[in-house]
Amino acid sequence: MVRHSKLQKQVLTLYRQFLRTAQDKPGFIPRIRDEFRANAAIKKTDVMHIEYLYRRAQRQLELLKDVNTKQLGSFSKTKEDN
Repeated sequence: MVRHSKLQKQVLTLYRQFLRTAQDKPGFIPRIRDEFRANAAIKKTDVMHIEYLYRRAQRQLELLKDVNTKQLGSFSKTKEDN
């Protein structure tokens, strides 16, 4: 059995909370899975970046829990931003 660090356990718990919350909102689950899978490639040693994403995800989860939330926004870099 694999032993997870405290931060890994927190991220897994957050992921489960997202999935439970998104069950009532159509189209959210694929977006959540894609976002977590994309960030799974981050090195485990990059703790600062992981903690930043964790805090950001916590804020997004609170927004998702709001009954008035209909969609999630996202920011992405364009080629012009480089």
